[in-house]
Amino acid sequence: MRKPWVKKEWCIPPKEDAAFGARMEDVLAVDARPPDAARPLVCFDEGSKELHGEGRAPLPMIPEHPLCDDTEDERHGTANLFLWSAPLLGKRGVTVTDRRSLVVFAHAIRDLVDVQFPDAERIVLVLDNLNTHDPASLSLAFPPAEAKRLWDRLEVHPTPEHGSWLNVAEIEPSVLGRQCLDRRIPDRTTLATEVAAWVAERNAEQVTVRWPFTTADARTKLNHLSPVLAPAN
Repeated sequence: MRKPWVKKEWCIPPKEDAAFGARMEDVLAVDARPPDAARPLVCFDEGSKELHGEGRAPLPMIPEHPLCDDTEDERHGTANLFLWSAPLLGKRGVTVTDRRSLVVFAHAIRDLVDVQFPDAERIVLVLDNLNTHDPASLSLAFPPAEAKRLWDRLEVHPTPEHGSWLNVAEIEPSVLGRQCLDRRIPDRTTLATEVAAWVAERNAEQVTVRWPFTTADARTKLNHLSPVLAPAN
């Protein structure tokens, strides 16, 4: 019997893994820093949304009966979502694009540097290991001097491979999905409008996040990741 496919995002190595442990401790140390306006902590993530229109016009609401949607729909492709979150500041933003690529990612980074945090000395950026999350993306999108200027404004901390759950930004797509994207949205323009409204409302509430999992927790609960130390010669 064929086993069902299971999505594995919460993935912890079953035995010692020095690389995973080192990157995990690095990210956890960054999360524990106090708020610093000169060096804001920003977590970056991305996702997608399938666009679906109505196959038939819904039946309107009448007293004691909700709006009725037909099960038939029309597929209109997929849109990409770049999402950043400043968990200690209670700020986040979402950019809707047609697709995900190195160049599109580079423009999202320039927006982060020049529009969202123009006064920051350096942005402390936590992101996962997608192939687009590469400094080469800046060189593909911009002249060398501009690429170097943008990269110098970043302090990048990648999560471990298969450890994207350590990225605080992964909380926001879950909330966005439940509060905004759990319905049919027909096109990118409508998606961008709806997402912008969600961002404005959530930012007005100044919802902050303090990551509860600490370095001390990791060393206690995940001590199997530490390799047996070799004696010095």
